[in-house]
Amino acid sequence: MGLLDKLSGWLGLRKKEVNVLCLGLDNSGKTTIINQLKPANAQAQEIVPTIGFNIEKFKSSSLSFTVFDMSGQSRYRNLWEHYYKESHAIIFVIDSGDKLRMVVAKEELDTLLNHEDICCKKIPVLFFANKMDLKDAMSSVKVSQMLSLEKIQDKPWHICASNAIKGEGLQEGLDWLQGNTPAQGV
Repeated sequence: MGLLDKLSGWLGLRKKEVNVLCLGLDNSGKTTIINQLKPANAQAQEIVPTIGFNIEKFKSSSLSFTVFDMSGQSRYRNLWEHYYKESHAIIFVIDSGDKLRMVVAKEELDTLLNHEDICCKKIPVLFFANKMDLKDAMSSVKVSQMLSLEKIQDKPWHICASNAIKGEGLQEGLDWLQGNTPAQGV
């Protein structure tokens, strides 16, 4: 059973569709995280960078997930907003070892949170401070400070340290997301 199957069970959803946006700068680990969330028999052996976006659909016994894996390359970030209106949750992935682009990640996050289709919704935002296995990775607390996450007061959010390649930290994030995604909103 994949992590998305577990999430659907926790949410108590029956034959419903949940749209989850997976966002973040390029090379932050979004596709690797999504791959880890898939059922084991559907996981890819090799991950390649996303160009544009990928839509992954997974079915569990009680739920159909649609995960939008959006490219983080600058020329594709304007595509993100086309998926905001129909989203029920956001996963925002940060490369904890990329100190130089933390400012860019904060700018993109601020743009996301201030968008008209997101700012008024109580949509849960899960942050993965990814690549914790890197020698120079910042802690999830430091990433949270650099992104000024404490200023987000109008929607539930949580940050988890993660290592997507090994799947570490993903379960903690999904546990939190499960408790903060309202079933009646889907």
